[in-house]
Amino acid sequence: MAKTLIFLATGFEEIEGLMVVDLLRRAKIDIQMVSITGDIMVTGSHGITVKADTLIEDVDFSKADALVLPGGMPGTRNLQAHNLLNEELKKANEAGKLLCAICAAPLVLGTNHILEGKKACCYPGFEDELLGAITNENPVTHDGNTITSRGLGTAIAFAAEIITTLCDKGTADQVLESIIYA
Repeated sequence: MAKTLIFLATGFEEIEGLMVVDLLRRAKIDIQMVSITGDIMVTGSHGITVKADTLIEDVDFSKADALVLPGGMPGTRNLQAHNLLNEELKKANEAGKLLCAICAAPLVLGTNHILEGKKACCYPGFEDELLGAITNENPVTHDGNTITSRGLGTAIAFAAEIITTLCDKGTADQVLESIIYA
């Protein structure tokens, strides 16, 4: 079973984070919500407080197959400023692990030079921070070991692409059917 980590920072976009967690769990993917705040409780950009599964300091990154970054402000900037997370993203990229980011969060991959030469998308206005990426306006862009997406309105498609990659298209289709996704 694929192990996935999703990183929650103060000010994360709740729907982008929790939609991914919900749909991956429906697909029977082991996904852990990881707080980077030093506190197991993390408050999102709209004042919703979520209890993470673990703290970043307690994570064994070697066992993770995929790392996911939800967007939101100031959540994305808080992810970008977290040294341990950035170090682990670079290591995961070198190891060819799946790196996924939605909304503004692709800029974290971009400023770590993970998107150089790759196709990527993000929330409009953050393209300049996707250093070296070939940007587009697709709802979801999958290139090599990266999946990027544009924002809250693309969260279901983003999660479905992660499921397709970690499992298969049939599993993703089953999950989408179960939530009555058109």
